[in-house]
Amino acid sequence: MRIVIALGGNAILRRGEPMTADNQRTNIRVAAESIAAVAPGNQLVIAHGNGPQVGLLALQAAAYHDVAPYPLDVLGAQTDAMIGYVIEQELGNVLPADQALATVLTMIEVDREDPAFSHPTKPIGPVYDEETARRLEAASDWTFAADGETFRRVVASPEPRRIFEIGPIRTLIDSGTMVICAGGGGIPTMYDDDGKLRGVEAVIDKDLAAALLAQQVNADMLVIATDVDGVYTGWETPARQLLSRATPDELQSLNFAAGSMGPKVEAACRFVRATGNNAAIGTLSDIAHIVAGRRGTTVTA
Repeated sequence: MRIVIALGGNAILRRGEPMTADNQRTNIRVAAESIAAVAPGNQLVIAHGNGPQVGLLALQAAAYHDVAPYPLDVLGAQTDAMIGYVIEQELGNVLPADQALATVLTMIEVDREDPAFSHPTKPIGPVYDEETARRLEAASDWTFAADGETFRRVVASPEPRRIFEIGPIRTLIDSGTMVICAGGGGIPTMYDDDGKLRGVEAVIDKDLAAALLAQQVNADMLVIATDVDGVYTGWETPARQLLSRATPDELQSLNFAAGSMGPKVEAACRFVRATGNNAAIGTLSDIAHIVAGRRGTTVTA
């Protein structure tokens, strides 16, 4: 099977964990071992998040006043290369020596009229207590929103429309290469009034980008790996219940948090509706069982 695996932020950095290079490498090493378990007999394409990393770079840039801070699209490209580099190394350490690996920096087109630009919702960067978040908000033009009991910076998250490097990505997959691409939802780009392509101050949702990627590489399955073991009804209530299988219509009749499970459910539903193939949501450590349909939530047509 050709499988697109979208790694959630927990695959790289666990919530509340210091954002050190060593911590991120340790988590990616665990992710690589889980991915290696489903590699035999399958073609794998890896997408990943970058919210904590791109937010940290933005914070560091804002603290240096001699030059203007780099825009989010440039910071996104930096983090995609950095994370892809570590994923490649750690996969190479657990996969057969003849398995080719490649990271592709991926530009994804967005619409400059997308309403998301006037309603930022995508969390990036580290978590803060409310007092610190409000102080940073007052000192900058950043927007903060609650993330559980903490606060994070939020930015625009426009819809992914087109993957510019889809041709080279397909060629690599067809040649047997395991491709790491569409990192952090891809680098957001759009055409200006002069028809020139340029970057955008935004972050595309990683799961929605992964769903588009999975469609365009003709994947047989989309797996969204996160830090919970599936989709639940009644989450955070005594009556919560895991949905082991569901259709897009069944899932979209329910309400899921916009900042967490909502985009994952939407991405899975889009892929299933577009292709008729299965999508699944579950924990990274269960990927082999998720692909086999034994764990997680499988979304079927």
